[in-house]
Amino acid sequence: MFIQTETTPNPATLKFLPGRDVLGGDFGSVDFTDAEAAKASPLATRLFAVPGVDGVFLGADFVTVTKSDPRDWTELKPALLGAIMEHFMAGLPVMNDAASMAGVEETYDPADAPLVGQIKELIDTRVRPAVAQDGGDIIFRGFERGVVFLQMQGSCSGCPSSTATLRYGIENMLKHYVPEVSEVRAV
Repeated sequence: MFIQTETTPNPATLKFLPGRDVLGGDFGSVDFTDAEAAKASPLATRLFAVPGVDGVFLGADFVTVTKSDPRDWTELKPALLGAIMEHFMAGLPVMNDAASMAGVEETYDPADAPLVGQIKELIDTRVRPAVAQDGGDIIFRGFERGVVFLQMQGSCSGCPSSTATLRYGIENMLKHYVPEVSEVRAV
């Protein structure tokens, strides 16, 4: 098994491409920010067992790992590659069950449902594919009085360029297509 790695715009994260489905297209993505939450995933649990791992993000066909600041990728990368390879070679499940991947709660006024539908479609078709290329995901969390609330996950969470991505990329695009949008905020 050959696992490719890619750097991301966030220097604290590294993207691993095992050459096979991780979650597949049906499940979206899952973000684990600590070892306790990772118990829902045998793969994430294995990765959190490597000293220096602060976060694990599972996408359709990739895994993004966030490291703690003092650790160097030259130390961590071999251990992470080994953990991912061992997991897949053993044929273990990525998630314990589909129930562990419950959807994110969204908040918005039902009267805004048509606008929210437009916003979500734009995010799903124009933003999420680009963000996934960088090892992350962006999730719609709500819409209130012109403000769109989005959650950054994976390499996007804590990335130095995420504020610019939100403000100058996503916000400008949404304002162009949905004039009712006045601002985009990260949650």
